[in-house]
Amino acid sequence: MKPWVKGLVIAAVHLALVASLGAKLLYDRETRPRVWTLTVPYDPDLPIRGRYVSLRLVVEPRGFQQAGTDAGRQMQRVFLRAEAGRLLADANPGANGDDRADLFVWFTQRDGEPRAVLNQSVAFFIAEHIPDLSRSSLDEELWVEVTLPKKGPPRPIRLGVKKHDGPIEPLPL
Repeated sequence: MKPWVKGLVIAAVHLALVASLGAKLLYDRETRPRVWTLTVPYDPDLPIRGRYVSLRLVVEPRGFQQAGTDAGRQMQRVFLRAEAGRLLADANPGANGDDRADLFVWFTQRDGEPRAVLNQSVAFFIAEHIPDLSRSSLDEELWVEVTLPKKGPPRPIRLGVKKHDGPIEPLPL
């Protein structure tokens, strides 16, 4: 076989691999649950990184012994699911017949209200001309619509802003 034919075969294999990954992500987006959830943006302080916003997802805890600040930064294993438009974190992953839960939550407080936050952050890539979304005003909350895959952390789809008790307005990114 000639070298240029080998090169074309390798290029075709690489193209098929990338296309299959893209097809799987699109399939998951159409078939898996999607939900809007509140985020806690933060800067991971990495020396080399792209243009993205790092987000920690706020979840609604279910079945925890200690759902307040007593739990502190102690991480607890969870299983994520969507119910009635909310992202829920079940405390006992084995009860769902699922022992693959590699996600954890820790409890914190904001404005005197306890919150459960996922330990794994998600990255949302943004264009260069978009301002840093993690620095929003005090009357706005940053929300993200995510897909819940069968395994792994949620995958972000789009960002939105919620002002006071109004609806979530998707950002035109």
